[in-house]
Amino acid sequence: MNKHIEMIFEASPINVTHDTYRRECMYTRGIHIEEQEFLAILNTMNSEARLYFDFHNPRKEIKQGTYLNGHSGLAYNIYHYYKQHYGIEVAELINGQDFYVKII
Repeated sequence: MNKHIEMIFEASPINVTHDTYRRECMYTRGIHIEEQEFLAILNTMNSEARLYFDFHNPRKEIKQGTYLNGHSGLAYNIYHYYKQHYGIEVAELINGQDFYVKII
């Protein structure tokens, strides 16, 4: 299977609600991931990583069109998933900067 994934750098910030912090987060970079791929990534997370993901994205459905808040733990899970399954390295993802995830 031939996969392609890359960081997207936005000209205007993308706002993503963060219900835990009760505010909007603004991101100028993000990554678009297919719904089934993202569900597979969630299934590879250990319980601590999944708990932290849920903290940043409470009550958000994983479906096409959903925007999620990224964080460093999620970045490493995405990075390692694509590296292990497809040999793709998205080094810009694991540099510690905030990002969004859009489910496509």
